[in-house]
Amino acid sequence: MTTFTQKNTPVIYWQYALWLAIFTILYNIAEGLVSIFFGISDEALTLFGFGVDSFIEVMSGIGILAMVLRIRQNPDAPRTQFEVTALRVTGTAFYLLAAGLGATAVYNLFSGHKPETTLPGLIISIISIGMMWLLVAGKRKVGRALNSLPILADANCTLVCIYMSVILLASSLIYELTGFGFVDSIGALGLIYFSVREGRESFEKARGIECSCGDEDCKD
Repeated sequence: MTTFTQKNTPVIYWQYALWLAIFTILYNIAEGLVSIFFGISDEALTLFGFGVDSFIEVMSGIGILAMVLRIRQNPDAPRTQFEVTALRVTGTAFYLLAAGLGATAVYNLFSGHKPETTLPGLIISIISIGMMWLLVAGKRKVGRALNSLPILADANCTLVCIYMSVILLASSLIYELTGFGFVDSIGALGLIYFSVREGRESFEKARGIECSCGDEDCKD
C-alpha cells in the first residue's frame, strides 16, 4: 500500500477527518441528552445506559480529535499526555457504567420492574444505527486516503456503537411487541459486555497497546 506523506496528502482529507471527529462529539452529546431524558422518564434501563455510553463516547471523541490534530502535524508523533489521560478517564467511565448497569439490572430482575415504554429507545436506536454506519464509512474512507492506522482503528471501534444500538433496538422492539419486562434488564447486560470491552481497550491504548482494527487496509 502506498505510503502518504503530509506534503502530498490532499488537505481536504485532513479537514474531513477533523469534521468527522467534531461531528461525532456533537452527535453523541445530542444522543446522550435525549436517551438519558427518556431513559429516566420511561424508567427504561437499557436506554438510560445507552445515553450514558453516548457521553462516554464524547470523552473518547475529544481524545480522537486531539489525535487527529496531532497526526496532522506529525504522523509519527507519540500520544500526548492529554490523549493518554482521556483514554484512562474513558476506560474508567466504561467500567463504572458496567458496574452501575449490572447492579440496577439485577435489582430490576428481582423486583420485576418494567419500563413505562421503550418506543423512544426503538426510534433512537434506528437513528443511531444509520448515523454510526455513515461515520464508520466516512472514517474508513479518510483513514485509507491518509494511510492512517489510528483513524482506521477508530472507524472499526465505532462499530461497537452500532452493536450497542442493535442491542437497544432488539430489547426495545421485543418489549413493545411482547411486554416482557425482563428484556430491558437483559438488554442492559448486553451493554455491560461491550462497556467492559471498551474500557479494557481504552486502558490498553493508554499503555501503548493498539487494538486490532480488523480492517484489511490496516495491514502493512
